[in-house]
Amino acid sequence: MGLSIEICLLVVSIQFLVATALTNSQDLDALEALNWTNTPPNWVGSDPCGSSWEGIQCTNSRITSITLGNIGLTGQLSGDIAQLSELQMLDLSYNNGLTGTLTPSIGSLTKLTNLILEGCGFFGPIPGTLGSLQQLRFLVLNSNSFSGSIPPSIGNLSKLYWLDLANNGLSGTIPVSSGATPGLDMLVNTKHFHFGNNRLSGAIPSALFSSNMTLIHVLFENNQLNGSIPSQLALVQTLEVVRLDGNLLTGFVPSQFSNLINVNVLYLSNNQLSGPFPNLSTMNYLDYVDLSNNTFDASVIPSWLSNLQSLTTIVMENTTLYGSVPGALFSLPQLQTVTMSNNKLNGTLDVGSSYSNQLKLVDLQNNLISGFTQRAGSTIEFILVGNPVCTGTGGSNTYCVILQPSSSYSTPPNNCIPSTCNSSQVSSPNCRCEYPYTGTLYFRAPSFSDLGNSTIYTTLQSSLMSYFQSNQLPVDSVSLSNPTTNTDKYLVISLEVFPSGQDSFNRTGISGIASVFSNQTFDPPSGYGYGPFYFIGNPYSNFAEGSAGTKKSLNIGIIIGAAVGGSVLLLLALLAGFYAFHQKRRAEKADKVNNPFASWDPNTTSGGVPMLKGARCFSYDELKRYTNNFAEANCIGAGGYGKVYRGTLPDGQHVAIKRAQQGSMQGGLEFKTEIELLSRVHHKNVVGLMGFCFDEAEQMLVYEYIANGTLNESLSGKTGIRLDWMRRLRIALGAARGLQYLHELANPPIIHRDIKSNNILLDESLNAKVSDFGLSKSVPISEKTHISTQVKGTMGYMDPEYYMTQQLTEKSDVYSFGVVLLEIVTARQPIEKGKHIVREVRQRMERDKVLYSLDEILDPVILAPTPKGLEKFVDLAMSCVEEEGARRPAMGAVVKEIENVMQIVGLNPNADSASSSATYEGDSKGYNHPYTDDSLFVYSGAFPLASN
Repeated sequence: MGLSIEICLLVVSIQFLVATALTNSQDLDALEALNWTNTPPNWVGSDPCGSSWEGIQCTNSRITSITLGNIGLTGQLSGDIAQLSELQMLDLSYNNGLTGTLTPSIGSLTKLTNLILEGCGFFGPIPGTLGSLQQLRFLVLNSNSFSGSIPPSIGNLSKLYWLDLANNGLSGTIPVSSGATPGLDMLVNTKHFHFGNNRLSGAIPSALFSSNMTLIHVLFENNQLNGSIPSQLALVQTLEVVRLDGNLLTGFVPSQFSNLINVNVLYLSNNQLSGPFPNLSTMNYLDYVDLSNNTFDASVIPSWLSNLQSLTTIVMENTTLYGSVPGALFSLPQLQTVTMSNNKLNGTLDVGSSYSNQLKLVDLQNNLISGFTQRAGSTIEFILVGNPVCTGTGGSNTYCVILQPSSSYSTPPNNCIPSTCNSSQVSSPNCRCEYPYTGTLYFRAPSFSDLGNSTIYTTLQSSLMSYFQSNQLPVDSVSLSNPTTNTDKYLVISLEVFPSGQDSFNRTGISGIASVFSNQTFDPPSGYGYGPFYFIGNPYSNFAEGSAGTKKSLNIGIIIGAAVGGSVLLLLALLAGFYAFHQKRRAEKADKVNNPFASWDPNTTSGGVPMLKGARCFSYDELKRYTNNFAEANCIGAGGYGKVYRGTLPDGQHVAIKRAQQGSMQGGLEFKTEIELLSRVHHKNVVGLMGFCFDEAEQMLVYEYIANGTLNESLSGKTGIRLDWMRRLRIALGAARGLQYLHELANPPIIHRDIKSNNILLDESLNAKVSDFGLSKSVPISEKTHISTQVKGTMGYMDPEYYMTQQLTEKSDVYSFGVVLLEIVTARQPIEKGKHIVREVRQRMERDKVLYSLDEILDPVILAPTPKGLEKFVDLAMSCVEEEGARRPAMGAVVKEIENVMQIVGLNPNADSASSSATYEGDSKGYNHPYTDDSLFVYSGAFPLASN
């Protein structure tokens, strides 16, 4: 009887499986006909959609996506692919075993939006039928062996956003339209022309460019293009990166190039350009310029170079320069590298006393330099080999020897001791022996040259981890190593991605990570200038599920397995539900017994038990472990409260841990306040609290880690981030929105009481986040007008009305924010040499003159070009610092006015000294205005350093 029932169930199950197959038969036939090998192990049976085959996505029984990056596929892309008529995404990147020609039948996939074949083994011509793919947005065929010419029909792809044909063997001319024949000039919506490292020839067509185009990257490096540079290129005002180096270009550099005011990276090197030295004086956002190895007319170093405040890198080797090297050149605030070897520069080299604190290399070898003034304490590497200064006894000086790089970056362990692993495993940053997914990142046009700046790599690593985690990819940690510059002037970085939950990835994990790079969904953090990049993944042979599958017929074992699985599914669901209910009851009981605040003493100055919303309680031992016993190497800040440490959680996530020191100025009340406030404050422009520790007489707060430090650090140049006018406006808007949220949307409202540039943090995308709530006060509805309280805050930012009356209002924060706005335009401390920034601006302002005649105190970084809307911005700042609080705007009005300034500039508001300021806390009864000349003399340097 029992056997009969089981057979009956089996028959019913088989009939159910057959009746409910979800895949269109035409799509199944096409997929099988492709005849690839090393397909995922679960590619068995006859129902890819219903059985959730790895890499296959379906809509209404039709296959709409194939994403199989870097899983070791071999075979060809046959004409059978055309039968998948609903296919929208085809990503086969980094499978170098996929070879052969690209079938013309691919032009039948008229719904295709992404065709990604990066880093495969395809060869032969690119089929002209691609021009039929009218929905295509990404066409990525780089790093194959394609040959022949670029099909003119690509010009028909009106929706194309990204065109990458680089690193192939393409030849012929760049096609432009003529009559009924299409060309690439028709791609007015395309942002990226990546054609580097091919064999393209002929002149760059003047008709290729027009003012209707929206290109940001034109990468034509390392081809065989000849003729002159077309002046029409300057019509494309959106350009940010231009690489024409490594060709056979001749003639003058068009004078219209000066119209490319948004370009930040320009390579014209290794051509045969001639005529006058190009005038780039209006390219105020230029970071990196390389004009080397051309035959320009002999010239002194252009004086306008010293006016381009954004320059990080000047490379002008073998460009017939002569004369002395002006010392003003080295004062550019962002300058990292000057390379002018193989010219006829002469005289004595002296970088002066105000050289850039970021300057790392000055290479003037093989010139006529006869003297050198060394500066005490300088860490700049000078290379003067081949100059008269290095002849005779001078040859023994360090600058007369070319030194080899002393070290190379590699991601350090996350507060752990690296494991000893077997030969095929690698110790991850979290010290686990695992099989990482490896590959190489190629940054085609970085706007920096100081490869010794570890912040470049830690920020990139942190950004990658955040992206992987936010997209739920099974990644435990990321390691970057061996940064170098290759012969193409690309920044090359080795990447290792380590799996989470097991020691190796499955195919879904690998293809998911590969897709992040091949589809360019990961965007490196802004503010560092990584520029356009691509990735090449290495073969992965340690898949978690074992050996790859091949084509199999449906067999009885699979049917029985499916039937049995279906039979127990309901039972498992019932058991899971019972278990979840049981665990919930246990957890509820545990919460009552294990109250994390059970040890909190309500009778001390710490106050009563905090009212928390979502903050996690960490033990002291946990935080000790996450910071490697609070190692000084992990200390990222210090102040009156204590120290801030960078910690790493077990999942690889970075956090900032604020640890109070014994007897700190801020005590238990502030600690409790910050927990309560931050646990219920949730806004993208307010720093997020992840947890706290009140264990073993310690008080610690655990925040989200903000990669780019404080606004103050960036304004002072410590971080190396270039804050142009537009970036400063976005930062001001973000901080204003965070403060508006605290005043107007938090319930009850919150007065921060310590707004300053050190308490505005910048994340990896330079989004501003208000931080440090240790002095904050919530405002009960019954006390909406003001709060009478002891005066606390930071001198220089503190509202004088609050200081004199002890009555705290939201307008006190507005005053502090006004001081921050003045910092943003001047990059000065609120109090410098006994002068308060508010009084300084008031005394200098002349509203009937350009820039209110504030040129001498404005930050030079924002003065080129002349910043639009600056006068309105200063007006806003000065309204915020009115003496009477009633005359200051509310934060909502401040936000709207900054948005208005951004619109003047053309930005979308919704796109996404010797003296220091000092912290003041005390009784202000009987004190006069804090910022008169006399009181500034009294207070300058008289208080402890401000907490960060």
